Amino acid sequence: MTLQENDDSYVVALDVGGTTIKAALYGAGHRPLHEVRRPTGGAEGAVDGILDLAEELYEAGTARFGRPPEAAGVCVPGIVDARAGVAAYSANLGWRDLPLRRLLSERLRGLPVAIDHDMRTAGLAEARIGAAAGRSRFLFVALGTGIAGAIGIDGVIEPGANGGAGEIGHIVVRPGGPECGCGLYGCLETVASATAVGRAWAAASGDREATAAHAARAVAAGDPRAIAVWQASVDALADGLLVAVRLLDPGTVVVGGGLAESGELLLGPLREALAARVTFQRMPDVLPAALGDAAGCLGAGLLALDARRLPTSTEVPQP
Repeated sequence: MTLQENDDSYVVALDVGGTTIKAALYGAGHRPLHEVRRPTGGAEGAVDGILDLAEELYEAGTARFGRPPEAAGVCVPGIVDARAGVAAYSANLGWRDLPLRRLLSERLRGLPVAIDHDMRTAGLAEARIGAAAGRSRFLFVALGTGIAGAIGIDGVIEPGANGGAGEIGHIVVRPGGPECGCGLYGCLETVASATAVGRAWAAASGDREATAAHAARAVAAGDPRAIAVWQASVDALADGLLVAVRLLDPGTVVVGGGLAESGELLLGPLREALAARVTFQRMPDVLPAALGDAAGCLGAGLLALDARRLPTSTEVPQP
């Protein structure tokens, strides 16, 4: 669903991160009518901060356009039960079983509200208006502090039976490798995330402050130590993607996140490494994400559009 160019309605969108909330009012053609960023407020103030900012956007839109928004959408980190509208758990924000949809709808005068996981929401934006628009089956992979994924099918993100689909970062690709926060060893995100690349380059270069961005610059400059670190990361990522290709057979893989900002420096070798591993299946297209850090907020706007068809206020659909 999308706001048509001749549609004068608008929606509220919030992308809640561990440190920052990105929020907007979106109008026709997903055009931002009003944008704002605020500190999340940490575990103590996160919930109040979300509710206050949503109400501020509601009132700003009503004052500007003479009518309230059509709906609101919000994406949050952690474990999310989108069907029930509950933010089930977030270690960073300190909540558990938070009925966020109900709280937001009550604060926004009964407005329809949808919530979902931040990665699935970013994937939704890439599916409908980003790099995967018009592509039937795709996998969105974000390479940042960790590695997360979203499975797209005809413009819809598949959440899985328990909201955990797409966790490609926790595929073990290097058995016995570094310990992962999930409790296993050698998970993909321990060797191929931006954090992992930065850590490996810091060790190789002797610069304890080195990051993945520094590694990318050293690769571009031809530093053989950086090239070795980079290739090890690419090979691990290709091994992880091969599992996804075997299981999901996506036509397209969209790569985003901070590490993907290096562009073809990453994607060129990644295509080669994945192609060398894909044997009897068709090699998917490997594309850069199109929406950058706006994907979450844009996706929240799309959630809001979908929410116009959902029950309002405190109603919760039954499974």
